[in-house]
Amino acid sequence: MIALSAATFLTPFALVGAAHAADTDAAADPAPAAADGGGLGDIVVTATRRSESVQKVPISMQALSMEKMAERNVKGMSDFALLMPSVSFAGLGPGRQTAYFRGIVPAGGTYASVGYYLDDIPITGTGVPDIFVYDMERVEGLSGPQGTLYGAGSLAGTIRMITNKPKLGKFEWGYDTEGNKYGKGAFGGQIATYANIPFGDKIAARVMGFYRKEGGYVDNTPNNGKFNNGKSSTLAMGDGNPGTNYTLSNAAIAKKDYNPVYMYGGRVQVLWEPTPGWQITPQLAAQSQTAYGYFGYDPRVGDLQVHDYDLTRRQDAWYQGALSVHGHIGDFDLVSSTGYFGRKVHLQNDYTYYTVTYDNFGPGYENYLQFFSKDGCTGSGASQKCNKLINPTQYFEGWTYSEKFTQELRFATPKSWPFDASFGGFYQWQKTENNNYYGIHGLADIAGYTKACSYSVTFNPDGTPACQGNVTTLAGFGVPTTAGGTMVVGSPAVKGDGFYINENNQYTHDAALFFEGHYNITPKLKITGGVRYFWTDYWTTGFAGVAASARNTTTTKNMLTGAMGCTLPLPTERLTCRNTNMLDPNEIGRYKEQGETHKIVVNYQLTPSKMLYANYSTGFRPGGYNRPLRVSKVGVFAVDPFKSETLTNYELGFKTQWGSNFRLNGALYMEEWNNIQYSVVVAGTQGAGMTGNAGKAKVYGVEYDAELKLGKVTITSSGAYNRARLDGNFCNFKADPTTLTIAADPTCSSGVAAASGTRLPRQPEFKGNTSVRYDTEIGNFKAYLLGSILYQTNATQDLKYSNNLLLGNTAGFATMDFSGGIKKDNWAFDIYIQNAFDGRGALTTNTFCSIDFCSGSSRSFTVRPQVFGIKFGQKF
Repeated sequence: MIALSAATFLTPFALVGAAHAADTDAAADPAPAAADGGGLGDIVVTATRRSESVQKVPISMQALSMEKMAERNVKGMSDFALLMPSVSFAGLGPGRQTAYFRGIVPAGGTYASVGYYLDDIPITGTGVPDIFVYDMERVEGLSGPQGTLYGAGSLAGTIRMITNKPKLGKFEWGYDTEGNKYGKGAFGGQIATYANIPFGDKIAARVMGFYRKEGGYVDNTPNNGKFNNGKSSTLAMGDGNPGTNYTLSNAAIAKKDYNPVYMYGGRVQVLWEPTPGWQITPQLAAQSQTAYGYFGYDPRVGDLQVHDYDLTRRQDAWYQGALSVHGHIGDFDLVSSTGYFGRKVHLQNDYTYYTVTYDNFGPGYENYLQFFSKDGCTGSGASQKCNKLINPTQYFEGWTYSEKFTQELRFATPKSWPFDASFGGFYQWQKTENNNYYGIHGLADIAGYTKACSYSVTFNPDGTPACQGNVTTLAGFGVPTTAGGTMVVGSPAVKGDGFYINENNQYTHDAALFFEGHYNITPKLKITGGVRYFWTDYWTTGFAGVAASARNTTTTKNMLTGAMGCTLPLPTERLTCRNTNMLDPNEIGRYKEQGETHKIVVNYQLTPSKMLYANYSTGFRPGGYNRPLRVSKVGVFAVDPFKSETLTNYELGFKTQWGSNFRLNGALYMEEWNNIQYSVVVAGTQGAGMTGNAGKAKVYGVEYDAELKLGKVTITSSGAYNRARLDGNFCNFKADPTTLTIAADPTCSSGVAAASGTRLPRQPEFKGNTSVRYDTEIGNFKAYLLGSILYQTNATQDLKYSNNLLLGNTAGFATMDFSGGIKKDNWAFDIYIQNAFDGRGALTTNTFCSIDFCSGSSRSFTVRPQVFGIKFGQKF
């Protein structure tokens, strides 16, 4: 094993030498050998909407077969993203992760930057569902802008999950089981099965189902009188008033391994060939996932430990219906893809550190949120006095309902034409309903609350807002204002226990026409050109704010009665109170855009197994609407819309196979990223934010993937280097109290948020993985041993210099996996250990609120800790 580990480090050097040795007769280079013939085999992909070898596609891409993913124990996006060197990802756990390519990591906006597809149907979004990887044919990762064929959500790349399709005239089924345990954590396991069932010679169905439990590995430890940073858990909510201290304790929910995940789901596909040349394939896939706890930990508390004080749970259920029709109209090939996607997410989140962090800043922020329970009051009327506080910490609870309809119609030219082309149209309709509540338990039923400080906003000389708090007398603390005290009788809740709520509906319409054609200039030289014209329309309506915002008779409207101002508490119906400061006669926020993307590719086939290519392509991510922001004591500020992002890619690459045992592919590229979208929280707006454009950046990079087969040993390696930097200063956004506007400041008179040359966040400069596999036979059994290593360098965490300084960079790391197994006839048995030495490879660092406020309670999200597992499966 030591020798195996050392070999993984030396692999890139060994591959270069092997390439020289293998190239004994390039002119007579044979085509790739079949996998069962002792060669490397091949993977057929549909990245360009045509079936062809991955070695013939003139773009930088990786394709992971189901065999490769099973070998590396891939179960979801966070697993296969680790195996794709140009892909990084960020998020807070299952179903809350977003993938990125080549350092293109937006920090704002309404669209994702990477397209995410299940077969031909997009489910693109921020925080895509964690689709269980089983009975899949392959996963494709397409680097660079893919806007021509894949549209708005594919600015930086596209990930496609391709399922196994039904087979006519053949019955087959299989199952796979697994048991596993995190080294210091809990047990888990899964069972999955599939079946292909023919019905006559024209119809077949394929079904898949699974259940999976992932054991927890993060401990919610008892706080024992301390917060994460060692401070006392006694909050002096009344500026030291002995009658109003509150001691926090998490004893009721402290638990070891408190972040398990439970998943179940399935898929049904039917293939009908009513007549030769026509295929109709309906499909239904559905999945439910419940994830408890946080998947990051707090180093201040301990290794894989946190102090949480309230329930954190995420319930995520989705389904997708799809209908694919493939046929012919005359000599034209026709493909119609129709999809409907629905998703419901219920998220509950501990927000204790949001409260504690803001309260520690003293007067001027949220330490006036001091609420008294009824059983802590004495006297009545003017003589009433209350001294017992309710638990002052906040929690988050939100329901998100989303649905998406897509339709694509695509034609291909007849094969008899001197060129081939695909052209068609695309339409997408999306609706997302958000219902978010930042609440305090018991807020709806309290004796009253106090305002221990006044809250006002002034402006610094550079025009940025600054909070100023003036402490009022505390002599009457806990005494109603009717008796000369400071306590305001009544609850500031907007709905239920929600102190601040956000209820809105968001709608998006996208339409596009596209064309991509290929022409052979000579038998070896081919040119490809493509263009996509798009139209996008986004609008939103809803309410965001606190009680004062809802009651305001100038800026809000009761949607049930039409009257200005809303009576509290709001009724249980969703979206009954609406902000009217949208600066739109229809009281909605709207953003429209149209444009085009294009690409040109030239590839030269040196030999049947060696190709050179040059790729120029563009991509886009639509801009969006910013609602006006109401700044306390100042007024309503108009905020400019944020512009669409564009990405231009210049790429030179090669795809080669040398003999039957060595493959080497590589690409050299430069990308220009303009109008980077970046979100900020504006002071004095009760946590409301805006998105602006942070300038432009350039990415210089190189990627490679290689595979070498030497008898019974197979060595694979892939890696990517990305130098991603700002190309020009990123200026702070400027608030002008005279014109009541917040906008970009191209002159940087309000300060430089990040200087030209600053690294783009969350992308390691180098990321790679290498594996060595040994195959042999023991009697009548086939056996293998596999060792692999994943390695990446450090990464910054935020584009803004001051924010990144607070968070710090994540360190570089390496993790090692080992596995082995035996196989005979139709069954296979495997054992594995991942992250064998239990390293804490940090992927991202996240906070509960604005980084400049909450960096002291940040949490580190890492690769999975050490995990052992055994697997057994059969195929019939």
